[in-house]
Amino acid sequence: MKFFVDTADVDAIRELHDLGMVDGVTTNPSLIMKSGRDIKEVTKEICEMIPGPVSAETVALDAEGMIAEGRELAKIADNIAIKVPLTWAGLQACKVLTGEGRMVNVTLCFSANQALLAAKAGATFISPFVGRLDDINIDGMDLIAEIRQIYDNYDFSTEILTASIRSANHMKEAALIGADVATAPPNVIKSMASHVLTDKGLDAFMADWAKTGQSIV
Repeated sequence: MKFFVDTADVDAIRELHDLGMVDGVTTNPSLIMKSGRDIKEVTKEICEMIPGPVSAETVALDAEGMIAEGRELAKIADNIAIKVPLTWAGLQACKVLTGEGRMVNVTLCFSANQALLAAKAGATFISPFVGRLDDINIDGMDLIAEIRQIYDNYDFSTEILTASIRSANHMKEAALIGADVATAPPNVIKSMASHVLTDKGLDAFMADWAKTGQSIV
């Protein structure tokens, strides 16, 4: 499973990239606002650092506007994935932009039917939001499993990009189901390394080592 980092924080991306933990990046208007930087400037910097797909989101609500914004965003770098919402207008924009050879990430997916439409429209990625479904007491991972089955049934090339990930458990479940990609905030990816028994075992080793009075260097 590929790891995308869901942030516009360049320093956080660089730290994970140096460890080989970044296959791509996803951004959105909220993350751009949080960064406090110009969208084109920060996106260009990220694209220069990360060779994989970097999602940059359109903000128009009509298909013509999304297409125009998508073409403008695509000028930033060759590895831009244009992000459009899963609306009828977004599907229209997806069809045009993918027809031009551009990567398109169709976002804000909350049903298997929506994911099926996105695949038919030629989406490069479909982004189901599992955390937001969990928020309304619907198991978001059930949606990932449904999309996986449908895409496998018909050999769709659209990649399942599990989004709105809130925990290390979400990452594990996405991998078990067979999601192609999971995009998560840096802190969630780093939390995957944590386990209470690892900490307990390390404490015991360090206590015993201290008793030996030895030093390795």
